[in-house]
Formats: sequence, C-alpha cells, structure tokens
Amino acid sequence: MVASSTAALPVVVGVAAPGRLSAWGAGKVGRHDRLDWTGVRDRVLALAAAPGGDKVFGARAHGFALDAALTAAEVADLEAWLDVDLPEACRSFLLHVGAGGAGPAYGVFPVMRRERSAGWYWAGELIEEVEPGMFVELFPGGADPAATVGILAERPVEEEFDDLAAAVEEREERLGEVQYDPRRTAGALCLCDEGCGMVVWLGVTGPERGRMWRDDHINGTDLQPMRDADGSPLDFASWYLGWLADAEAACSQAG
Repeated sequence: MVASSTAALPVVVGVAAPGRLSAWGAGKVGRHDRLDWTGVRDRVLALAAAPGGDKVFGARAHGFALDAALTAAEVADLEAWLDVDLPEACRSFLLHVGAGGAGPAYGVFPVMRRERSAGWYWAGELIEEVEPGMFVELFPGGADPAATVGILAERPVEEEFDDLAAAVEEREERLGEVQYDPRRTAGALCLCDEGCGMVVWLGVTGPERGRMWRDDHINGTDLQPMRDADGSPLDFASWYLGWLADAEAACSQAG
C-alpha cells in the first residue's frame, strides 16, 4: 500500500560527517534522501481523531501517536555511538517527525537512549540488538542470495529419499544457516513489524543505503527489496509518506 504522492517534495543531498565511518561510497542516495517534513507530524497526529482511523491496518497498535522528535544533539550522539551517518531522510525524520511511533503496519520502532548504560536502542520485539560496529558490514551481506534461491527451489519428495523427514530437516537447516546469518542484515536497521513474522529493514551502508527491504523468510521466501508503485526502489521517505497518504485516503473515504 504505497502511494507515489511525494514527487514534488524538495530534495537536498547531504554529506557524511568528517572522520566518521563512511556509508556513502558503495551506495546511492535515494531520491528523497533529505526532504522537508514540515506538517507531517501534525498530519499523522490528526488521524487519531479522524473517522475510520481505527480501520487503518495497525492503527489499533500505534494509535497514530508519535514519540517526541530527537534534538540535533541527540541525533549527533546517536550517530556518534553507532559510528555511522544515518540515511538523511531517516535522520531528518527523527529530527522533525518523531523518534518512532505511528507508521506503516504496526508503526516505526522507536529509538531510545539506554537508561543504565551509554548508547541507544531501537525498541521492538523482533529486532536484533543494535550495537556500534555492526555497520562495518555492507548491506545486504552474508551468503550469495543465489544460495538461498537454490535451497528454496529444492522440494524433497518421498520417491527420492529413504527418509523424507530427515531430508526436509536437512534442507531447513541449510536454509536457516543462510537466512539467519547475522551478516545478511548487519548494515541495516530493523524499523517495522508488519505482523506474521515479517519485518522491514532500512539499508544504512552499502549499495542499498536509504532503501527499504522486507524480510519474509518466516514464510519461506528471502529478504527482498521493496518497490514503489512505479517499480523503483522504495526509499524511507516514500515508504513513510506513502503509508500516510493511504491512511489519510482511507479516513477520508470513511468520513
């Protein structure tokens, strides 16, 4: 449910901070890598009182509420702790919309400062712990995607194996070693729970920097890049603003 309603928004390309781990060299900046988020927070919060708001998928979980936006000093501290520059659309979202909350599906995982130790974390039951140094890897990483495709194409049948159950178990073990390899997503942030085991990642380093990927291996598929309505790679701003446009349209129709 992605709308292409953001083409007229202003775009300004940012630069990496001096001395910080560069995530730019191997990647391409998204078409909405930095933009003006003016009014977006108010639009989201207004949906809480809009007719039909409770019919929007995931709204009962996030209630169209947003965490407070981070200050420039907090974002700088977050990036210093991660030792990487966040994609600019994500960075400006944290500054001008919120640190998390209402968004696609069950919302955007909020980023919070740790209470009893230095650093930050993204709050979400399905995401791996975010730690400094994980962005040394480029996203997507790990095994060759062709390896996953090959294993997924295997369909053990009884006629070919004396012990079909053992063959199926062996296939699942090999598939799990590839799909659950932490290097697959080491250069990305898990930002959203879509339900039924599906999660959404934002590329931070490598060729997919700033772009959204869906992880649906729980349902027997592989990590896949998300696409806009026109088939182009889906960046963070298009992902979020597309959801907002769809939510507003659903509420308008209900009213």
